[in-house]
Amino acid sequence: MGFDLIVTNGIIVTASEVLSPGIEIGIKNCKISCVGLFLPRTENTQIIDARGGYITPGGVDSHVHFAQDNCPTGDDFTTGSRSAIAGGTTTVIAFASQEKTETTVLPCVEKYHTRAKDQSYCDYGFHLILTNPTPKIMATEMLLMIEQGITSVKLYMTYEPMKLGDAQVLDVLMAARTLGFTTMVHAENSDMISLITDRLESAGHTAPYFHAISRPQIAENEATYRIISLAELTDVPILIVHMSSETAMKHVRKAQTRMLPIHAETCPQYLFLLSERLKGTHEDAFEGAKCVCSPPLRHDPKDLEAMWQGIANGTFTVFSSDHAPSNYHSSGGKKLGLKGDVMSYRDIPNGVPGVETRLPLLFSYAGREKDSRLSLQRFVQLTSSDPAKMYGLEGVKGNIAVGYDADIVIWYNEKDLEEGVTIQQSELHHGVDYTPFEGMKVKNWPRLTFLRGKKVWDRDNGGVVGDVLDGKFLRRGKGKIVVGRTGGEVNGMLPGERDFWC
Repeated sequence: MGFDLIVTNGIIVTASEVLSPGIEIGIKNCKISCVGLFLPRTENTQIIDARGGYITPGGVDSHVHFAQDNCPTGDDFTTGSRSAIAGGTTTVIAFASQEKTETTVLPCVEKYHTRAKDQSYCDYGFHLILTNPTPKIMATEMLLMIEQGITSVKLYMTYEPMKLGDAQVLDVLMAARTLGFTTMVHAENSDMISLITDRLESAGHTAPYFHAISRPQIAENEATYRIISLAELTDVPILIVHMSSETAMKHVRKAQTRMLPIHAETCPQYLFLLSERLKGTHEDAFEGAKCVCSPPLRHDPKDLEAMWQGIANGTFTVFSSDHAPSNYHSSGGKKLGLKGDVMSYRDIPNGVPGVETRLPLLFSYAGREKDSRLSLQRFVQLTSSDPAKMYGLEGVKGNIAVGYDADIVIWYNEKDLEEGVTIQQSELHHGVDYTPFEGMKVKNWPRLTFLRGKKVWDRDNGGVVGDVLDGKFLRRGKGKIVVGRTGGEVNGMLPGERDFWC
């Protein structure tokens, strides 16, 4: 048996175990074909020395915004995917966003296919953002989407141009029950936010910092409880995206203990950044706009600690970047919220960049040391294997096992990187002009990234060595339930009561 490539002299980390040193990975025809000891070499086998570093699966970032109309100064697929592979992510799932006025989703999906085709350094898929889920879309077009490999949708409970009412959400959940697509939800109470925003504006409180005041945790808490109730009523799995509130997270945890299939996601900004970052400086009173995102950065270090607990105890299924960048030094970017000397957080595009820094930030806290916050296996689950399962890529992406795509990240031996890496905008590969994690130190960084067995990132020798044509569209299957199960009864309802109307 001849291998195209063998990765040797590393410590392999899978979703379930840390393998003994000396075990090698054999790659043939872009796939992992063997994991074992003393793999046979031929004169044509390329040998990659991991130098004693950890080897993890390529990251699966299941929540990125590339080339979206509402982020005109953000990343396109070229710059965003380039940034992804430099940070060890080999698969991204971006969004194809339906406009509220559109009565079909077919043109918007085609538009995003055009924007991504032959423009990506890594593999990619799409979620469909539904803002106008007409009966025709749910009855006929969603089946077509699933056949085309788009097997997940995102719903908004806030943002006027995008939000759905409860009745519309229920219609989508009932379609998901029938068709089996995965439903993601942005859970914040829109009316609470609108009331506070209007009153803050009347009082002249419009600087970026007041973005955090306008979206209190209770808005996330209420909407989280509500969407869990809607999902329980319809007996449908959901994933609540970018969670930031301890109480909201406890709603999820409680639902999971009742075996409800409620999944949750959090992001780096909710582990590392506080609302004080929204305040300006003496040099630039508007600089806090760089960290405007929704849900907003929270106020207290205890809020960060709560998210870390959810990372460690299994409440969170997925750790994504929610990479949604806009340039700061641009009239069409973050500075849409600055008219002369007048600041208006309402007009600041929401979102922060993070696809490149996601893996290094979390990896810094993974390991066997006493100060680690999660195991190496848990790191792989959160960043690779569980998002792959959730979104229909299990068996293809997200793990180091026979038959999977040879998407591999080789980290530095920590002895070779004793001082770690300081995150600096000047060293990153995205297409925007700042990072909210500027100056933070991480203990490691991907030394090499392989996409389907091809080296696409070599930090010590050229950086990005892949090609913009490397990335392929992924036709995904239906996602799997990672926590809980369907088929449960609702408290207070008779056994089988749902059968009368489902």
